[in-house]
Amino acid sequence: MSTVPASPYPYPLPAKDSGNRMALVIIDMQRDFVEPGGFGAALGNKVERLQKIVPTVAGLLRTFRELRLPVIHTREGHRPDLSDCPPAKKRRGDSTLRIGDPGPMGRILVLGEPGNEIVPELRPEAGELVIDKPGKGAFYATGLDEHLKADGITHLIFTGVTTEVCVQTSMREANDRGYECLLVEDGTESYFPDFKQATVRMIQSQGGIIGWITTADRLTDALRNTYG
Repeated sequence: MSTVPASPYPYPLPAKDSGNRMALVIIDMQRDFVEPGGFGAALGNKVERLQKIVPTVAGLLRTFRELRLPVIHTREGHRPDLSDCPPAKKRRGDSTLRIGDPGPMGRILVLGEPGNEIVPELRPEAGELVIDKPGKGAFYATGLDEHLKADGITHLIFTGVTTEVCVQTSMREANDRGYECLLVEDGTESYFPDFKQATVRMIQSQGGIIGWITTADRLTDALRNTYG
């Protein structure tokens, strides 16, 4: 069995002839969270921390495309009438900008607005699944689980932002549904370094209670050796 060097122990890759497949999941690398002037910045966060993982995620994206492995992108956003945005979510916090309000890149966290689009370096290509999600997790109120099962995907590689919120939530949802989950530590980031560190420890605790942790280089080498 081919594996990826990982913590707390090697992550098993699905064999080519097993009928199982793996996919790269890129969580919420959208302008509202990553670029200056978006929702993340409006909340007082240092978006530069998130920007630094773009080259790493872009490298993984190229590898998955070259090896013809599935790629899934997610975007957190709401319908223009905000009918899928709970009032409690809209009024949470004390920011001057709230979900649906006009911002520098259009209405904040609204589908179809410029700020809701994925950053250009990671823009989805034709054939790659894009999941628009109204919540933190990629499985809530979306058809992601059905898509994965229909495509025979059993192993999920997680990247994106933020580590402790949307990435961790999606990974926990996937784990509960029986997917083998691997987090790329240098392919995810938080506005708060200690939050990321705590999340990484939690995921791999208790023998990998949520999943495994690895680095982009280790994953890339293993993928090329197995599927190249």
